[in-house]
Amino acid sequence: MRPRTVLSLEQALSLPSATLRFAQLGWRVIRIESTPSGDGLPGDPNRYIGRNAVDDDRRNYFVAPNVGKEAIALNLKDPRGREALARIVRALDVDVFCCNVLPSRYESLGIDYATLAAAKPDLVWAGISALGPAYPDVPGYDPVLQAMAGLMEVTGDPDGPPTVTGVPLVDLKAGDEVYANVLLALLERTESGCGKRIDVSMLQAAASWLITTLPLVDFDCDPSEITRAGNEHRKFIPTNVYPTRDGFVYLAVGSDIQWKRLTATPMFAPVATPLRATNAGRQQDRAALKRDMTGVTQAHKTDEVSVTLSGATIPWAAINDIRQVRELAALEPAFTTTRTPDGRTIRMQPAATSLPDMRSEYPFPPKYGAHTLAVLAEAGFTDDEVEEIADVSLRALEERKAFAAAAQADTPAARPTAGT
Repeated sequence: MRPRTVLSLEQALSLPSATLRFAQLGWRVIRIESTPSGDGLPGDPNRYIGRNAVDDDRRNYFVAPNVGKEAIALNLKDPRGREALARIVRALDVDVFCCNVLPSRYESLGIDYATLAAAKPDLVWAGISALGPAYPDVPGYDPVLQAMAGLMEVTGDPDGPPTVTGVPLVDLKAGDEVYANVLLALLERTESGCGKRIDVSMLQAAASWLITTLPLVDFDCDPSEITRAGNEHRKFIPTNVYPTRDGFVYLAVGSDIQWKRLTATPMFAPVATPLRATNAGRQQDRAALKRDMTGVTQAHKTDEVSVTLSGATIPWAAINDIRQVRELAALEPAFTTTRTPDGRTIRMQPAATSLPDMRSEYPFPPKYGAHTLAVLAEAGFTDDEVEEIADVSLRALEERKAFAAAAQADTPAARPTAGT
């Protein structure tokens, strides 16, 4: 597939994670950011989250999802900004437009499918929202959707509270749905010549992962089957974290054949009983089995346990922290990198899949609005038009900078008047 051009009104993580995957394919990704209003900061709020990486609008939380992209600022509340957007879509032969703003704002910002498809009929349009366009005013962030979709209810210790996962799974799942469905729509376009509208509901995307729990309700399942189980698998026994003399190990027995191999080793032979020969029997005896397995692993060092498990071909892993993950030999060739303006190399997460000719180093994320003038010029705007659009889009930024500088100095100009 030839490289495509993606124009994306994006912020936070769900959509930037999707368009990062397009950038990893070598596609051109131009991110649109809003101009500030009132005393708000310009553009994506995630620009200002985390430690200062190189400057104030490229902090470390913002970097990884936004490498390899261009950045423009358009005031889509102004009709001139909306007209500029439609002209850019046509002039740059944009293949894909994406957004993750409230659906109730699509039409007022001129980013709805009907408006942009009128500018380019074969456009593939994709939007992420909390609950989809049927609930146009409902905002959503990852942990809120984890709660709503039941993911928190099935995560954590059974005697503890519902717990969010350690990574923003719903954001990333929604982004992957955009990625997959855009690729499908582009494939369909080669046959039909038509564009397509794609709406991704974060709730629906998250609930699609309930494949091992939600259907059990209609099978009159026991409540323990659809709630928190800690680190233990609800069905495959034994699959759990076990303490060793010097740490922990996670092991997973997924079949009776694996159990037979495990208990054929001298280390684990003591936990074998006739009842435990089948997974159904181990399920029945799970509490006692957990106690017996713990007794074995606690008597040995992690290295000793791992040698036994590897010899029996039992899936296992040490529980690595994030720094240790960076040192895994199996991942080392896949990590991506970027380089800061001052020359530091930043090692980032690997691409989800390694493809032939996929690049591993990406340009550092641009500053807010850095490519606005260049993209407008490329789209055929005259010097006067460029100046007008840039003035509309960037004037508020200059006002915001002045406000921030005054606030830092605590001058009277920085203090809002009554009613502001």
